Amino acid sequence: MSALHLIGQSMRMFASFATRFHFGNSLLMRSENSPGVLVSGSRPAAAKPAAAGAGAERAIDARNAFIMTSIMRDVVRTGTGARAMKLGRGDLAGKTGTTNEFVDAWFCGYIPELVAVAWIGFDAPHTLGRNETGAQAALPIWMGYMGTVLDGVPEQPLAPPDGVVALHVNPDTGLRVADAQGGVVDYFYQEFPPPVHETLLGGVLSGERPEEVRNQLF
Repeated sequence: MSALHLIGQSMRMFASFATRFHFGNSLLMRSENSPGVLVSGSRPAAAKPAAAGAGAERAIDARNAFIMTSIMRDVVRTGTGARAMKLGRGDLAGKTGTTNEFVDAWFCGYIPELVAVAWIGFDAPHTLGRNETGAQAALPIWMGYMGTVLDGVPEQPLAPPDGVVALHVNPDTGLRVADAQGGVVDYFYQEFPPPVHETLLGGVLSGERPEEVRNQLF
């Protein structure tokens, strides 16, 4: 799979999460070498990409898109994409990526109206160097672009669609706890809430510590 194909597929997939529609085949894509010389594609002023979701068939359930976006907002807040919090926004979602031996590194991130992917690698597959991960090598590039294009753009809150409920869960087991018992808030399909009692795999009832139960699952 070529790097451009990987980027194109990532943009289409993430656009489905961002807009809850299928993006279609019209993408704004260009490739530049290290001095900034255009290798392929069009400069932004010359390109006229179709708006994501305009006349497109719905690709995924709105609830699926919301929950995936919620998860990827957490990636930016507290995960491998946390450096992006330096942009001072709370509506960024995304995911880092790194291939074996640090050959490719990328970050794909979005707000509801814009998806951008930063990829770094060689034309002929070759390691970028130890620890050149998506967070280390690609995310700063993405931040440089998004920091410019989102300057002055208001943040967009994420509202759950019908059929999604917010529940308190134990962060160690993922099981539901009473609101008064604390825990963290997570989102679920209304018809598939997490179990209330800690009976999963018999773990807690059999005396296993929460981290042991988690390790059985993941």
